[in-house]
Amino acid sequence: MCDQTNTPRIYDISRTIAPSLAVWPGDTPFGFSYAMRKRDGMAVNLTTLTLSPHTGSHADAPYHIADDGVHPADLPLAPYIGPAHVVTITREHGGIVPADFDGHDLSGVKRLLIHTWVSDLPDNQWPDEFPYPTVELVDWLADMGAVLLGLDCPSVDSFDSKDLPCHHRLRARGMLNLETLRLAGVPDGMYELIALPLKLAGVCGSPVRAVLRELDMNS
Repeated sequence: MCDQTNTPRIYDISRTIAPSLAVWPGDTPFGFSYAMRKRDGMAVNLTTLTLSPHTGSHADAPYHIADDGVHPADLPLAPYIGPAHVVTITREHGGIVPADFDGHDLSGVKRLLIHTWVSDLPDNQWPDEFPYPTVELVDWLADMGAVLLGLDCPSVDSFDSKDLPCHHRLRARGMLNLETLRLAGVPDGMYELIALPLKLAGVCGSPVRAVLRELDMNS
């Protein structure tokens, strides 16, 4: 987090990718090995990474749920950069609905980042249950012109969902999503989001380095 005087504050809302990071049960945990080491007399330290495209804070690609969906390399970048609303909700479990945002002004929302209790979990702890969006919420946001939905939870569908209704509805409504963000310590409000997926071909998602920058209200 940047605290330079008169400089817009930057919040890093990414989970740290490390071997201890909790991943979706059954998915590939992050790991690395050394191909070269300085201490062995090599010119450089060179590591080889092993990880799932859904490791930590990540962007799903439509190919994740559809054989004809695009891969990260072909995703539009504009939805991942721009004004974003951060909103904290009190729901702990079950489907997130528009009523969970009563009292919050979401007029003109383009990107909504939902802050729940899951952000307070350490990186090595997996939530047994978590709140997740409903199709009703996706349609409500899409009707207002939203292009991206971000969560601190591991999925836009419930943990045990097999038909993944919200994943499919997001695609049908032309919206993209981010999952497993970490919004602890970020006050509710408007920010500039920057969370670009890597230019990966042929895969189903991409880790992102997601940041929020305070808006300069004087500009």
